[in-house]
Amino acid sequence: MMVKPLNLSEVFKQSNLDKQLLHIAEKVQNGERLTEEEGVLLFEKGELGYLGALANYVADKLHDGKVYFNRNFHIEPTNVCVFTCNFCSYSRLYAHKDEGWELTKQQMMDIVRKYDGQPVTEVHIVGGVHPKMNLEFFCELLSDIRAHRPDLHLKGFTAVELDYMFRKAKLTTEQGMQKLNEAGLQSLPGGGAEIFHPDVRNIICPDKVDGTGWLAIHEAAHNLGMHSNATMLYGHVEKYEHRVDHMSRLRQLQDKTGGFNCFIPLKFRNKGNDMSHIAESSIVEDLRLYAIARLFMDNFRNLKAYWPMLGRQTAQLTLSFGVNDLDGTIDDTTKIYSMAGSEEQNPSLSTEELCDMIHAVGRRPVERGTLYNEIKEYALQA
Repeated sequence: MMVKPLNLSEVFKQSNLDKQLLHIAEKVQNGERLTEEEGVLLFEKGELGYLGALANYVADKLHDGKVYFNRNFHIEPTNVCVFTCNFCSYSRLYAHKDEGWELTKQQMMDIVRKYDGQPVTEVHIVGGVHPKMNLEFFCELLSDIRAHRPDLHLKGFTAVELDYMFRKAKLTTEQGMQKLNEAGLQSLPGGGAEIFHPDVRNIICPDKVDGTGWLAIHEAAHNLGMHSNATMLYGHVEKYEHRVDHMSRLRQLQDKTGGFNCFIPLKFRNKGNDMSHIAESSIVEDLRLYAIARLFMDNFRNLKAYWPMLGRQTAQLTLSFGVNDLDGTIDDTTKIYSMAGSEEQNPSLSTEELCDMIHAVGRRPVERGTLYNEIKEYALQA
């Protein structure tokens, strides 16, 4: 099924569209890169229908109606953390560690063994920053998982976790990444990026690795041939220009290394944290953000909506606003967003349920591996 994109610039010319927005539509149709100023303009003036039409145009050209997912499961070693991010509902300070959990290597290996014989392709390891779970601890865990199940792709550790591990081990970023890679780590998730701009970061997470450090860790991974994801936490105290600055810095690194698999906007949820007085963004604003990300992040082939955070219905809506990935058919081991008041308190979907969601909006569900190798396309059942 080949999707034939509309001639959007001609459609918009007939609708008395603002001249600046019409120029942007023409640039998108011609495959030209948007400037940071144009990115801000889209946030300020772009209406939902306009943004959705453009984002769909780009996504259809890239993916021909395909929407990806993978079979994965999560391991969260601990929610005990030495950092105090104001938006976080998940972690417990190390000083109050009795309120949190700390898994042993044996307990984590038991989680891995639970999936023996099942067709999962990825384990995603991410959690708090625990001072006793150091680089050696995680190298041993990775080696044990690789020895037990060598076919499983090992994706793990945010740049925040990695920065702490490397500093504690007195290793450079490059040395630390090399050590983890040799132990079995194959790619990085995108967490911990939040908003790079220091004006925002100093308010929401002043004590952890900064934006420059986050980018340096991902660049080091890319230089070793590892891929990674990129995220942005939106809908709190940031302004439009902060979002665009964040996406621009990611776009620049992608130009340099080509090592990012996908971009994942993450919605701020306000339950149980120090920023609960800030109202959450509306669904309309969520959809506008996804569409603008698709248009601005022109060198990111994949745009992911994390459905446990958004809820199934909103995640399904994002498929009409540039999104081509719904993450995985995860089990209910993921607590990061459920503890912050996400729509999905027990985030678990079967492959059939996820495919039904995708088919219902006229898209084509395709199971993928971590690096977007296509495993199987699922046809609509009669």
